[in-house]
Amino acid sequence: MTAPTRLRAEHLLEAMGLTIREPSLSWTPPAGTTSQAAYRITASNGWDTGKVESAACSGIPYGGPALRSRDRFEWRVRTWDRDEKGTETPSGWSSPMPVELGLMHAEDWTAQWIGPDEPQVPAPGDRPGYALTKTFLLPAAPNKARAYATAHGIYELFINGNRVGDQQLTPGSTSYNTTLQVQAHDVTALIREGSNTVRAVLTDGWYRGTFGYTRDADMYGTHTAFLAQLELESRAGRQVIGTDSSWLVSATEILRADLMAGQGVDFRKADGGSAPKAGNGAPVARAPRPCSAVVRPGSFTALAGPLAPPTRVAQELVPASITRLANGSQVVDFGQNIHGWVRLTRLGAPGETVTLEYGEALGADGDVNRDHLRPLDFRAPGAFRDAGQVDTVIASGAPGEVFEPRHTTHGFRYVSVQGLAAGLQPGDITGCLVRTDLERIGTFSCSDARLNALHDIVEWSFLGNSCEVPTDCPQREKAGWTGDWQLFVPTAAYLFDVTGFSRKWLRDVRADQWDNGVITNISPSPGPAATSAEFMGFTNGSAGWGDAVVMVPWEVYLASGDAGILAENWEAMQRWLHFVQATAETERHAARAAASAAPAPHERYLWDTGFHFGEWMEPDGPEPDLFAARSADHGIVATAYYRHTTDVMARIAAVLGLDTEAAELAELSHLIRDAWETEYLDFSGSVIQATQANCVRALAFDLVSPEHRPTVTSQLAALIRNAGTHLGTGFLATPYLLPVLADNGQLDLAYELLMQDSEPSWLTMVDRGATTVWELWNGIDANGTPHQSLNHYSKGAVVSFLHRYTAGLRQAPGSAGWERIIIEPRPGAGLASASTSHMGPRGLIQVAWTAAEGAMDGGVLTLTATVPSGTTAEVRLPGAPAAVVGPGHHTFPAATGRGTAQPALMRSTL
Repeated sequence: MTAPTRLRAEHLLEAMGLTIREPSLSWTPPAGTTSQAAYRITASNGWDTGKVESAACSGIPYGGPALRSRDRFEWRVRTWDRDEKGTETPSGWSSPMPVELGLMHAEDWTAQWIGPDEPQVPAPGDRPGYALTKTFLLPAAPNKARAYATAHGIYELFINGNRVGDQQLTPGSTSYNTTLQVQAHDVTALIREGSNTVRAVLTDGWYRGTFGYTRDADMYGTHTAFLAQLELESRAGRQVIGTDSSWLVSATEILRADLMAGQGVDFRKADGGSAPKAGNGAPVARAPRPCSAVVRPGSFTALAGPLAPPTRVAQELVPASITRLANGSQVVDFGQNIHGWVRLTRLGAPGETVTLEYGEALGADGDVNRDHLRPLDFRAPGAFRDAGQVDTVIASGAPGEVFEPRHTTHGFRYVSVQGLAAGLQPGDITGCLVRTDLERIGTFSCSDARLNALHDIVEWSFLGNSCEVPTDCPQREKAGWTGDWQLFVPTAAYLFDVTGFSRKWLRDVRADQWDNGVITNISPSPGPAATSAEFMGFTNGSAGWGDAVVMVPWEVYLASGDAGILAENWEAMQRWLHFVQATAETERHAARAAASAAPAPHERYLWDTGFHFGEWMEPDGPEPDLFAARSADHGIVATAYYRHTTDVMARIAAVLGLDTEAAELAELSHLIRDAWETEYLDFSGSVIQATQANCVRALAFDLVSPEHRPTVTSQLAALIRNAGTHLGTGFLATPYLLPVLADNGQLDLAYELLMQDSEPSWLTMVDRGATTVWELWNGIDANGTPHQSLNHYSKGAVVSFLHRYTAGLRQAPGSAGWERIIIEPRPGAGLASASTSHMGPRGLIQVAWTAAEGAMDGGVLTLTATVPSGTTAEVRLPGAPAAVVGPGHHTFPAATGRGTAQPALMRSTL
């Protein structure tokens, strides 16, 4: 048989620079495995587990010699397969995986934080980049060389003119006051005998650049800084070249660099990457005289290795078209909305400025339109801030000049190139998709081209919002909104491996949590002291947003089977729940108090005070008013999440072996459920605040007794029909809408909504040419006018319905890591075929079905399924008893079935 594959350490393919003493290991069993009976791990440092009788293939803790800073080992694994007769067969050995630790202790660092001396700091958005350089001599090339680097800002590192690595936007986005990532690189091949020059380019980045909707600047500090330690090993020992005041600082070609505003470059001012000369000698050509670096304060205890894959240029796009307008602008259409930047190889004449404006839509004049991306200025009602996303470049005339603004990012499909006399050709400009390098693990396709297109735009929307952290949009805000990720993470985790990506983000969520347990709306952030004191600080702690600290770890656990992510976040979950519980038990909404001086017994379980976003952005609903929301009664929404969070936490406690806490939480969840039903259902069992969203939550979060489910389902169906068979849900409830209908006897209605092609609907986006999911249902209205962000993935969570219902693959209740699955296609909308695949921890799962002509009217459906090692599948097909099958390839014929009500199969969160 073959060998194990997909070896990972801490869920990482590249485990370089870890700062974890006992990294967790995992692998995928060999193809064709029936049931893993045992494994054996050996490592180059002498670790040998021997044969371990276990079916586990993930979460295996390293158990070899104690690991220290800089230690490196390679590990490999083999497994034993047990067939139906009990015979065990060993696999071959896997290919080895290297794991290398970084600098784990503050005392490992001899380097100092350094930066440019800036007596006067320019205005935010107009701050230049600096080069920090050190030249040193070596009698011989080293046997081994490592570079460890990080920054207060964004840095690029070069050795002898060669860029170190292919990571972008380093050190990445984290809550810098508590965590600052260090990148570790093997630079042995770049160091040579004789003279060597190390050069770093440093700009503002997230540290002090403008950020988010409010364009706040200097969030973590007012001065940039750089820290690097080059360690060279030879027979003579270890030599360390660290940043200190002997390094030289010089200007670069980067006149300004800001993540929101854009980047400006003047190649006439480039230092060419050469070593600057200090003192009284002649200044470097075209550049001011270099100065000595200034030693700056900086933490060594906040430094950490990677938890998530690095950010890279993941894909390059060629223009779909280039159009010259009457005003001279050349509009480049890449045919796809992405996040990143462009690479421009055709520049203007020496001294001429070429301007690039990035946008998601075109105006009536055919040029890029950025107006819909301008954020409101909350401090000046009615005013808007500039949308940013503008780069400029001035050529020097030197051969081979290329403009690639790697110290900013943009969300765009179109680029308006202005001031360039020469005509652009497709080979002159390239779109660069910049994102965290996540592994794809899920697919879907079906017989309907528009549903395939919908699935594609959802994927692209996530790819454009997966740079460093899960962002809401890649242009106007670039912010890690908690609510967006808790809604979309189940979908993302099916399509991509987001385990490490989510762990990294959750580390920031924990760091940003307030002392009273409030979870901030956005992470990373400057920390509790800053977010609680800012102008809009009152908006933190909203139901559906703060609950992400519970729902995201739970969904990642279900996808990966790694309970470690639950343990890491358990304390933060408890603190959040304590805040919610204390608020519910000690506060009472003013309107409720005015109606009755004495609270009813159930009211202590209602969470009806404080700021809440509510359902947010319901079609045809009122315009959001954040200030009015401070006193509004959103109890029907908040109490629903209070119930749901306690229910999920009860299950988490059970997984962690906290039986007492699990029982207490389950009881509290039951009491909250009863309180919600008492307060928000009328005598007939109908929801009193009759909106689609409230009915959806009542069913999805199990807020109503079994006898009332048919009534609420009928109420929901009537609301949909009364809206012309259109959805009426906003931000929070939309992902649950179709599953709720399908699992409560309304499968046909679910498909009608899915296939609806008039506004508001998902297919309206497809029909109007969207290449990513819009923030608003009318992101491009019937007149072609753009509104707000055209790249917000939250509404795209609908494609989970395609995976779990249309194609028919989902986890069984109580399963984690895809150990037990249910295969149950529930076709509709005249589809003739559908297929999906998912690479789970135990291997590839595949499901595909085709319907013979007339199958939707009672014909034959043929299902094929591939079940991986150690996995049990329950296959449910109409007209036949459920079949339980194990690993292998299976084929089933069956009649089609329609509209079966199965509320017990609802997903835990999504």
